[in-house]
Amino acid sequence: MRTFVIGDIHGGLLALEQVLKKAEVTTKDTLIFLGDYVDGWSQSAEVIDFLIDLKTKQNCICIRGNHDQLALDWLENRHEDFDEEMWYKHGGKATVEGYSKISAERKKEHIAFFESLKDYYLDDENRLFVHAGFTNLNGVVWEYFPKLFYWDRTLWESALALDPNLKPDDLYYPKRFTVYKEIYIGHTPVTRIGQTVPVNKACVWNVDTGAAFKGPLTIMDVNTKEFWQSDPLNELYSNEKGRN
Repeated sequence: MRTFVIGDIHGGLLALEQVLKKAEVTTKDTLIFLGDYVDGWSQSAEVIDFLIDLKTKQNCICIRGNHDQLALDWLENRHEDFDEEMWYKHGGKATVEGYSKISAERKKEHIAFFESLKDYYLDDENRLFVHAGFTNLNGVVWEYFPKLFYWDRTLWESALALDPNLKPDDLYYPKRFTVYKEIYIGHTPVTRIGQTVPVNKACVWNVDTGAAFKGPLTIMDVNTKEFWQSDPLNELYSNEKGRN
């Protein structure tokens, strides 16, 4: 039995199917999805169908991403604090078009799936899995603003900026990086720093390799750190724009 973590999918079902096959995932394996299943490529609704079915076959832990919350707000007609025009520009348009083709009953099933998503997952080895990050120095249990679990970027920015010569027991070492053995995130694509593979800084592993744009989707074994990647999403969906 292995444990895998999967980065942001953004409607790329073809990529998800590809990486699960490449990693030779079986029903005995645990799959931890870091969120952002929708918004970008044309198969957002199909990704949700796939995950709903997959959860009946094996242990799947599905974490909430900011785009998943935006899609849920739209599906439930909640417009407070919701900039629909901005959402459209950042992948929402493809999601709206995809959902125009499915039944009201399927939409209800998808709403139930979105509502069931976890803010974070902490395993028995003190490894944290969260879409974006957290801000409380003492960890996720103490986070005052739950939305930051799927919106924060300061955790990753701090990890990138951290002096590698600092040791965890140094007075100036960020306390957030001492709470957990490892932290796995997505949300901020590593393509922003010119990478297309998982990046490790301090105790943080970022496995969002830019599938929403022109990068691949990544699946990684959390124990061995071996990873597998799909073809670039703009090649799998060559007739689409994605979030480019």
